[in-house]
Amino acid sequence: MKRPDLKKRVPDSIEVGSKFSYRRTLTEGDVAMFIGATWDVNPLHTDDVYAEGTDFGRKIVPGLLTASLLTHLGGLWAFMATRMEFTFMAPVYVGDTLTAEAEIADSDPERGWVTLSCRCTNRQGETVLQGTVEGYPGNFIP
Repeated sequence: MKRPDLKKRVPDSIEVGSKFSYRRTLTEGDVAMFIGATWDVNPLHTDDVYAEGTDFGRKIVPGLLTASLLTHLGGLWAFMATRMEFTFMAPVYVGDTLTAEAEIADSDPERGWVTLSCRCTNRQGETVLQGTVEGYPGNFIP
């Protein structure tokens, strides 16, 4: 198995247009740990029979678990977020492989502040989440 190249995961400098990403397959264990930590016991995430009776057809991954994939990128960059806004575009299911991507959309070099345009896509290239995150990367934290 090829190990991911961390240079692709975090930017070397704060330049508008710089992109960084990583890929992860979500498992039942991921969902169970997330629900255990958050107590998000929505039957859409926890009850097979209930979820089968909805338009989703089966249990879906909690939306904030999908959004939290972006925190891996932030953690590598020592990013301190001050604002996050997400739009959930499509359901995510256990076993889906997602690519979480962030692009520097705007920056204030004096303050070290950046705006990131973020999205998560599934293996079919469908955007399942898009969002905006603002904050301070690395050693620019106030």
